Parts: sequence; structure tokens; C-alpha cells
Amino acid sequence: MDPVVLARVGNLELVARSVVDGFINGMHRSPYFGASVDFAEHRGYTAGDDIRRVDWKLFGRTDRFYIKEYEADTNANFACLLDVSKSMAFGSRGITKLDYGRILAACLTYLVHKQRDRVGFAAFDDDIVELVPPSAKHMDVTLHVLDRLRPSKPSSRTSTRTPRRSSKRSPRSGSAATT
Repeated sequence: MDPVVLARVGNLELVARSVVDGFINGMHRSPYFGASVDFAEHRGYTAGDDIRRVDWKLFGRTDRFYIKEYEADTNANFACLLDVSKSMAFGSRGITKLDYGRILAACLTYLVHKQRDRVGFAAFDDDIVELVPPSAKHMDVTLHVLDRLRPSKPSSRTSTRTPRRSSKRSPRSGSAATT
């Protein structure tokens, strides 16, 4: 869709939903094994393994004990970082850089939220202006903060240290996108 049309809609959740729905709707796989419905592989039984995980049908065919392994789904942290310095007020063809960044941030956070991951958000210029810590329940707060963002005062400038400082505040590892 045309970014100018998306900017005129006004409702960031509606814009994000219209852009993201049908694009990618998959979960990310974990490198770890655990409890899940998705079977991963068999491995040989070793002393101390839980006997409830033995594949008895396979034992009946092979006379050997094998353990069923399943893929574990994990939840990741995602933080979207948006520059709100005065330079983001620049625009062409009816849309500013800040409006485009807000739409992009809304789409990214909506996509991550649909994958059942934790969503966080930080707006920055010289310092962090708005901060929403990563949580599975903060999608509405993130969209509300994105909706009311405006460019900062004229004297502000963007610091590359600010996004790094906001990433150190989160104790869990995850992904971050700077828009």
C-alpha cells in the first residue's frame, strides 16, 4: 500500500494489521528440545531418562529403547527503537520520516506480537523520550505511545549511544530494530 494512504488512516493498529496480516504468520523454531506437539527426532535411551518419554511402538519394532524429542517453542524479546529527533519532521510527498517510522514500527511490533513474542518500544533523540519495556501485554501501550509521538525540540540531535543504553536496560536477550 501507498505510505501516504497509510498515514491518512490514522489508526496505527488498523494500518499495522492491514500491512502484516497474510504476510508472515509463522513461529520461530527453537534450537532446544522440550515439550511441544511438534515431533523433532528420536534419540537413544540413556540411563536416567524419563521412562514416560520412551517410544514404546518403536521399541516393539526394534527391541531398542528410543526417546521421543519434541521442538520447544520459545518467546523472544523484541524492542523497536525510533528516532524522534527534529530531523524526523522532514517529509516529502505528503509523509514525514517520523510518520513513516511510526507506521514501520507499528507493523514490526504487530508482526512480533502476532508471533506471541514480547514487544517493547523506545523513542529517543539525545536521550530516551519514551520507554515501554518488553512484555506480551504491552502492545496497546506501544501503539498508544507511537500514536502520540511528535518530533523533539529543534535543539535536539540524535545520539548513537542512546539505543545502546536502552538495550542494556533489558535483562533478557532478544532482537531490536531501529527505525
